[in-house]
Amino acid sequence: MSNLTEIRWHGRGGQGAKTAALLLADVAFQTGKYVQGFPEYGPERMGAPITAYNRISDEVIRVHSNIYDPQYVVVVDESLLETVDVTAGLKEDGAILINTERPKEEIIPQLKGYKGSVHTIDAKKVSLATLGKYFPNTPLLAAIVKVAGIMDKDVFLKEMKASFEHKFASKPEVIEGNMKALEMAFEEVQ
Repeated sequence: MSNLTEIRWHGRGGQGAKTAALLLADVAFQTGKYVQGFPEYGPERMGAPITAYNRISDEVIRVHSNIYDPQYVVVVDESLLETVDVTAGLKEDGAILINTERPKEEIIPQLKGYKGSVHTIDAKKVSLATLGKYFPNTPLLAAIVKVAGIMDKDVFLKEMKASFEHKFASKPEVIEGNMKALEMAFEEVQ
């Protein structure tokens, strides 16, 4: 399948990895792509490790399984580097994006010899500066769009604004903060 992008998200219950995967699928769909966005369910509870997935393509997606060999991995909580093999199956011509305050040089030794591209963003800093609370999924969503080149920044921001306006119709104050978080994340991702 040409132009198929596969992303695996690693987070903890309550951090928004599932929501980010679903939002990415929705926004990509609005731009005419074929999409899948889904979580892997198990005995999740607040704080337990969870996995979510995205497939984005210009063609119909006929596979309906978890993603075992993604081009991209997003790590919402860096503590998962110690307990989950986040690089399992990750293609070396892709990239890993990690939410961390640390420089990537400190993170690379924890990636089990992964030789592909490593990107970082301090989603906590972005989230606190723009939203006043820690919601890592919004900055990570923009960061993976940039890292993976999923769509043009302006198209992404336009579609996300429309999505937020629908989702937060009764809370318009939330829209501005989330939009600022997306824009700041595009600049902050390393």
